[in-house]
Amino acid sequence: MLIAAASGRALAASARRGGFVPLVADAFGDQDTLAACAGHARVDLMRRPVDGDGLIDALDRLTAGRDCAGIVCGSGFEDGAGLLARVAARWPLLGNAPETVARLKDPLAFAALCRATDIRHPKTAVTPPPDAQDWLFKRMGGAGGWHVRAAQGAKPGRGVYFQRRAAGEPVSALLLGDGRRVMVLGFSAQWAAPLPGRPFRYGGAVRPAPLANGVLRAMTAAIERLNAAVPLTGLASADFLVDGDAFHLLEVNPRPGASFDLFEPEGASLFALYVEACAGRLPARAPRYDGAMAGAIVYAERAIVAAPALDWPAWTADRPVAGSRIGVDAPLCSVFARAATASEARLSVERRCAHVQALLMAGESLAGAS
Repeated sequence: MLIAAASGRALAASARRGGFVPLVADAFGDQDTLAACAGHARVDLMRRPVDGDGLIDALDRLTAGRDCAGIVCGSGFEDGAGLLARVAARWPLLGNAPETVARLKDPLAFAALCRATDIRHPKTAVTPPPDAQDWLFKRMGGAGGWHVRAAQGAKPGRGVYFQRRAAGEPVSALLLGDGRRVMVLGFSAQWAAPLPGRPFRYGGAVRPAPLANGVLRAMTAAIERLNAAVPLTGLASADFLVDGDAFHLLEVNPRPGASFDLFEPEGASLFALYVEACAGRLPARAPRYDGAMAGAIVYAERAIVAAPALDWPAWTADRPVAGSRIGVDAPLCSVFARAATASEARLSVERRCAHVQALLMAGESLAGAS
């Protein structure tokens, strides 16, 4: 099974657990990605524009002499429906069609879809508002929150848009669709790891999100209405801002997202459920998730010329290969924690993030001394 994503580790590890042999093209080539896959190619799906020819060549090399059952595309294709169509012309695409991705990631088309399905969505425009104080500036198809900033002083242009700020806390729903029906696997609460000028950079998420039953039902009903208009296939996520009993739907990401690890079923494979859903078979019920789980990204606080060889804790993932160069503020690794409650899981994961930074500093000191 081919996997193409900005980071393919979570998909590859779950694919292995599901009995598939993953071949991965991603931007990192981390230790645990290489351990999970049978072949890897480095392709930077985070850079814009994506090198489409380079991606196709890399996938050709990975599949040479192999019988490939299909390809799963994760983050990196949100603004690349044309590239997704090129991929789908070469290998069976498991997931949402390029046309679905294009419709859901076009900000004006998505705003119209929300109006048609009676879902609250922040006012959206492609020209700067007269008073930009309460507006945000976003890149079409952007991911990870890096692209979102205050609209003051921002200029219109191709591939960007403006959106009015809305009140509330960020909550994401992980969805599984079979091209007709959609199932909500669960809700997670998200938080940011802000930088100067980049206040919405993704920090982490925890499940379950602390939502009242009435809000859960209303958000689920909104997802079902949207799916009736644009049926989803495979995994997707719906990002909301929740303010008490009210909510706005910000966007739908029609691919596996950042909360994938949090919803990996105990002793099973979310990737296998994805493949089954793409074949038109949803499970009879959503997997059961006991307790709470949090995940966060640890970012490099300074440029790392050569990542030291560390004894990585078992609760880390996306571990860089020793000697890798990591830019300042770039992702270093992922950290996870389980607990009885969501607040305890988040506190634990934040402590573990700090532990990784200390571990890295100690490792760099030892490497320098030697």
